[in-house]
Amino acid sequence: MTTSRADKLLRRAEDPQRETFLELFSDLVLVVALAQLSRGLAEDLGWSGAFRTLVLLGAMWWVWSSTAWLTDRTDPQQPAIQALVIATMVGTLVMAAAVPEAFGDTGLIFAGAYVAIQLGRGLVLVAVLRGHELQRIGVRGLFWYGLSALPWIAGALVHGTARGALWALAVVLDHTAGRIGFPTPGAGRTPGQDLVISGEHISERHRQLFIIALGELILVTGLALSSSGFAPGGAAAFAVSIATTVLLWRIYIYRAGQVLAEAVAVSADPVRLARSVSYAHLTMVAGVVAAAVGDELVIAHPLGHTPPAWIAVILGGPALYLAGAPASRTRYSAACPGPDRSASLRWPP
Repeated sequence: MTTSRADKLLRRAEDPQRETFLELFSDLVLVVALAQLSRGLAEDLGWSGAFRTLVLLGAMWWVWSSTAWLTDRTDPQQPAIQALVIATMVGTLVMAAAVPEAFGDTGLIFAGAYVAIQLGRGLVLVAVLRGHELQRIGVRGLFWYGLSALPWIAGALVHGTARGALWALAVVLDHTAGRIGFPTPGAGRTPGQDLVISGEHISERHRQLFIIALGELILVTGLALSSSGFAPGGAAAFAVSIATTVLLWRIYIYRAGQVLAEAVAVSADPVRLARSVSYAHLTMVAGVVAAAVGDELVIAHPLGHTPPAWIAVILGGPALYLAGAPASRTRYSAACPGPDRSASLRWPP
């Protein structure tokens, strides 16, 4: 493919920077993923269950983050990019379906789908960007995702603590590689100018993700009410759960979510802010997943003794969310002292 043909696949500065219907469509699989994660945590309320949920969430999050980078740097209207995003969506759905037994019989399916998504995306980028300087991004991705594929697949072939340790190593490796720019022998490190992302686009992508997380919380709450038979105690717990969900929504939409785009536009240190945005939202989504478990337990068992593990998710879920939301607002304010209102930032994929 010539450079001119590769250029057609890239998003231009004058193109609309808002998220597309393709991205909204592909995000729908996260409803399944988050619901599966909350169900798995509910069935294993302990340190082991929390650790496993965090590892699986870290993998799902990284697939979403790398897809957000792809659809920002490239033109989602191009058939090749659309096919790549849809293939990623299907692979993510397979991962989500494998979540309940990911540390059991479906471990190889979960790890295999993750590795196929990341390596497949790199292969496609190398092919479609042939002759373009951005082809090196695909090369770097192939190198690092090839490295992380080793603990992913090795972990799927063992069981118990060994699988958890290897998969945690793989997640840390992928996230760390992205933060340091995927330094690769012979290809170097991804330069900042290759990672320019629209502030408007990245803020909309994160807002969409958070709304989907709240949708999963509402889904779990509604199903729990239905299973309770509308008993008075369950109905009262349902009312409290919905009120909590509304508060989480208002805190985000009228606080952190509202100032995100502007903060990115005027940030004096966009790289640092971009990293804070990503992990602040990861923290908030993790809190919503835990809150969904707590709501389900309260609605199903509104009265009687409350085990310590239940208290941990009932209170810990909203607390984890609040640890991300106010912290993100503080970072936005601290990152925006200057008058420069450039609409782009640099973002590790």
